[in-house]
Amino acid sequence: MSATSTLIYAVGMAAVAVNAASAVLETEDKRMDLVGATIVGLATSLGGGTVRDLLLNRPVFWLGDIDYLVCGLLAVAATFALARRIRIRPGLFVIPDAVGLALFTVVGTQIALANGVHWLPASLLGVVTGAFGGMLRDILVNEVPLVMRPGTLYVTASWLGALVLAGAFHLGYGEAVSATAGGLLVLILRLLAIRYQLSLPTYKSRH
Repeated sequence: MSATSTLIYAVGMAAVAVNAASAVLETEDKRMDLVGATIVGLATSLGGGTVRDLLLNRPVFWLGDIDYLVCGLLAVAATFALARRIRIRPGLFVIPDAVGLALFTVVGTQIALANGVHWLPASLLGVVTGAFGGMLRDILVNEVPLVMRPGTLYVTASWLGALVLAGAFHLGYGEAVSATAGGLLVLILRLLAIRYQLSLPTYKSRH
């Protein structure tokens, strides 16, 4: 396995675990049992990458490598068990969600670039990988998807990070440097948006 493939694999596995955990935390006030939490966790952690792979016409990642599925299941089970024993602060899921958004944006953009996709659509595939699983999570727990709500930066943070990653890679920086720069930008922007309520202007016509 090449250094690039190893990096993508490691980041992808971490993203699956973090997103599965954040999804379980989001189900706390929905009174779901383990089966419900597992469905939400797997949809969140595997959904974005599945759509990406279908768009790229490549084998779906978790069907070709069962370790991703096992990782998601273990993350769900561990988070579910832990949350039943200690008090989880309401809203805590937004922090692992921000980490998961950054990780999946990185791995989605890297995979698209590795498959010869132009940098612009590659960055959008990074956004799809990062944000689509969260959309599925919100739909399954009967919430308006976070990316559709007026409020703090989410998709914007993902896309800017993906563009930085693609740009750094195009300029000749290594995969690790490009991934770190892009991922950190996503994470920092998302956390700042949460802390300071940063948002884009909303559409409102004048009468």
